[in-house]
Amino acid sequence: MEGSAPELPLEAVEGFPMMSVVDDSFCVTSPTEITVKKKYCGVFLNQRYKVLDVNGNLLFQVDGSSLEFRKKRIMRDAAGSPILIMREKINLISLRHRWMVHKGRSSEEKDLIFGVQRSHPLDIKPRLDVFMATNMKKGMSSFQLVGSHIDNSCKVYKGDTIIAEVIDVYPRNNFSNWTESFRVKINAGVDYAFIVALLVILTVNDYV
Repeated sequence: MEGSAPELPLEAVEGFPMMSVVDDSFCVTSPTEITVKKKYCGVFLNQRYKVLDVNGNLLFQVDGSSLEFRKKRIMRDAAGSPILIMREKINLISLRHRWMVHKGRSSEEKDLIFGVQRSHPLDIKPRLDVFMATNMKKGMSSFQLVGSHIDNSCKVYKGDTIIAEVIDVYPRNNFSNWTESFRVKINAGVDYAFIVALLVILTVNDYV
């Protein structure tokens, strides 16, 4: 795909391959954990995510409306600057949801980072297949997210290797202030902005 983001660069990060998808600066140099907090708020049930490091510092904010037919979510850094935008596409025949993820708030092909295809909503075990921009037309999946964060079975794979997984889920509160939180373990060298984007896409439609 001409003008698209390059395939994954792999560089050494303290003996681990660096899997840079969104940006090199988001690749951790050692195994780490983050906490993702999701909350519904307002009459339009807007979804807001806060992503915190192990010390409780804000890493990312993600927001978007739950009532849009074709949903979108914008990821911002702690200062509020946009990092990437996720846009949903729906195939009304197959009911399979696809998402396109671009840098910043762009919709230009040159700024496409990756695409995600969700499994059918009636599948027992949810799955996301991730296609880098350069491989999208070839139908070659580079990563898979398998399972549900609700029952602690959610794992992100590159090939047969687990690169990130949900390790703890906190219970949901009452619907008037509906929230949920989950803790995620991320391997050394892995782009944590990429992992957060996949988790947002997994949880945005709430069929898991």
